Amino acid sequence: MSEKLATLSFSDGKPSVDFPVFSGSVGPDVIDVRALYAKTGMFTYDPGFMSTASCRSSITYIDGDEGILQYRGYPIEQLAESCDFLEVAYLILNGELPNPQQKTAFDDIVTKHSMVHEQLSRFYSGFRRDAHPMAVLCGVVGALSAFYHDSINIHDERSREISAFRLIAKLPTITAMTYKYNMGQPFMYPKNKLSYTDNFLYMMFGTPCEEYVPNPVISRAIDRILILHADHEQNASTSTVRLAGSTGANPFACISAGIASLWGPAHGGANEAVLKMLDEIGDVKNIPAFIKRVKDKDGHAMLMGFGHRVYKNYDPRAKIIQRTCHEVLEELDMKDNKLIKLAMALEKIALEDDYFIKRKLYPNVDFYSGIVYKALGIPVSMFTAIFALARTVGWIAQWKELIADTDQKIGRPRQLFTGATRRDLVPMAKRK
Repeated sequence: MSEKLATLSFSDGKPSVDFPVFSGSVGPDVIDVRALYAKTGMFTYDPGFMSTASCRSSITYIDGDEGILQYRGYPIEQLAESCDFLEVAYLILNGELPNPQQKTAFDDIVTKHSMVHEQLSRFYSGFRRDAHPMAVLCGVVGALSAFYHDSINIHDERSREISAFRLIAKLPTITAMTYKYNMGQPFMYPKNKLSYTDNFLYMMFGTPCEEYVPNPVISRAIDRILILHADHEQNASTSTVRLAGSTGANPFACISAGIASLWGPAHGGANEAVLKMLDEIGDVKNIPAFIKRVKDKDGHAMLMGFGHRVYKNYDPRAKIIQRTCHEVLEELDMKDNKLIKLAMALEKIALEDDYFIKRKLYPNVDFYSGIVYKALGIPVSMFTAIFALARTVGWIAQWKELIADTDQKIGRPRQLFTGATRRDLVPMAKRK
């Protein structure tokens, strides 16, 4: 029982009502309004869930004002510097970092689940070659339950565990196959001798014609990007996964729903929007005019890849990926690339211009990840698909947490109805 109470009083003389106040381990307290309708006949009104906690969670903590992101209590800066992606995946899924034996066993089981059912490759031929990768990803991941229906019993712990391994292991393969299909190249089977990230790069860029050897600088950069994108609290796509999960839907369907939500340009598609913005600017000499349009309320120009809904300070992920981005450009000797020079010039102006500094419009993770992907020759349409590959780990952890939470019910938001009140139907012949 909560010792703290919040009192709701009314200006029309109705009696006040008390509600419990709960405190988490860190972060804002929450007012438990589950009994609000029963006690008052009213709902809360919170479009976009600006002030609503939809669940309890112990996975990811964000303090937007201070620019803090932690997975299971560990700062993102430490994890990105010292861990590989599968080590972070183990942490997100299990709550603790693995010891050497646990890490070896986890890596081994993920590696041995990386191959997909051979019939799944035929599924791709149902899509047009120029289909957007996210459309393909939604369809293929959603279809996994038809191929692996032996692990969709959400009430069985072993089934949930097998589904988790399958999703984490197969998403790199499915994502790479999506790219290969779009490019008209043969699919590359995973190699068990390669690491998670090296395997993904091999399946993306390898061909049967010659041996592909992953560049360690590139591998580390991609691995770091995957870590930075692994989870991000109750964002739109994670909330979508939880909402789908609350209905009892199988995990493959829930992750497919998350992928669909991530596709939106205001969410996972932001790094795609960054490259489109840079293409529209076209040249460094056009930046001043573009910045002027951004500052003009009637200019209808948006600075993509800057600022964040949650972070009112510098996105902690951006600091890490900024360094990674420059390492990749140095390794590939691309400092003189026209698009890269344009991006770096825009970054410099935004970091020094008082207009953006006062509004805390700092470059975010999408700005830099898009530049890295572009430098590697990855098509813009694939950017969000790689984001989905990374975020799958967080979605699974959130889904598993939802299933185990006895407080959770089927998601069912209410509304403030503003439509017509009851009226009687007028026969067709009498309607004017």
